[in-house]
Amino acid sequence: MKVAALKPGQGIGVFTASSPVSCTAPVRYNRGKEYLEDKGFCVTDGSLHGKRDFYRSGTIAERAQEFNDLLYNDEVHVLMASIGGNNTNSILPYIDYEYLKKHPKIIIGYSDTTALLLAVYAKTGLITFYGPALASSFGELPSFVDMTYDGFTEILCGKAQVPYIYPQPPYWTDEFIDWSKQDREKAHYENEWICVQPGASEGRLIGGNLNTIEGFFGTEYMPEIREGDILLLEDSLKDACTIERSFSLMKLAGVFEKAGGIILGKHEKFDDNGTDRRPYEILMEVLGDTKLPVLADFDCCHTHPMLTMPIGCRVRLDAGNKQVVLLEGPLD
Repeated sequence: MKVAALKPGQGIGVFTASSPVSCTAPVRYNRGKEYLEDKGFCVTDGSLHGKRDFYRSGTIAERAQEFNDLLYNDEVHVLMASIGGNNTNSILPYIDYEYLKKHPKIIIGYSDTTALLLAVYAKTGLITFYGPALASSFGELPSFVDMTYDGFTEILCGKAQVPYIYPQPPYWTDEFIDWSKQDREKAHYENEWICVQPGASEGRLIGGNLNTIEGFFGTEYMPEIREGDILLLEDSLKDACTIERSFSLMKLAGVFEKAGGIILGKHEKFDDNGTDRRPYEILMEVLGDTKLPVLADFDCCHTHPMLTMPIGCRVRLDAGNKQVVLLEGPLD
């Protein structure tokens, strides 16, 4: 199931399914909102804007209701996460999937929002989008925010003509600057996607934040992995010990044996535990004799800029040529 393309002037509703970023980082949140409004969109704050319940934006019921209320709002065409967090999986049983089937909308976010994106896809078949969030992505300063926005509109505004070859950004960053004090563009690092294991494969794109997937894996809210699926996997602020465990869960569950290939995103501020090993090297050890095309350091993750990826659409991964190609239009 697909929805119509986003048009200039349409409404973007912002939900906060976990971390209360409008309270903890109001400067960042407001800058992201103003950025999108300056582009001509009408941004609607969710009901939990400005609210906080300790580590989260509200109770489980309140967070689910915020999302559903934006879903019911006819002026809202896109439901965008404000940020991620840790507890979006808590609201999955309370989303109005039946209404969403009849009134589909664009749903976008990343990190902890993976839980919602995959649950919606599993329950409704609606294509969802692993991509930028209001505060963390659009609250960034130029030029990174502009590059992220270009990728966002390319996919969601129907500009991309399939087959669409995702462009490798010329530079990237994971520099940390206090969000309340940032007054300059972040450092530029030379960008290069990495062919870890060559090969080419076509399949359905499934995945997101690996740590988040562990919070609902094996439940009715996780799409069943099919033969040939292209896995998009990324994580942030983890160490080598933790990601070995996460990759091994996928191995033990037989996910890698079904997959057609793996797109591994850049890992923001990775702690190698003194091993001098990178995430893709740990992945290859876990894969063992399983031979898959693997492309690493892809720019759909917690770093800047961020490309927008449609969950559920067919893609072609050509690791040897460092290419990811969208083969299916994600919009109606």
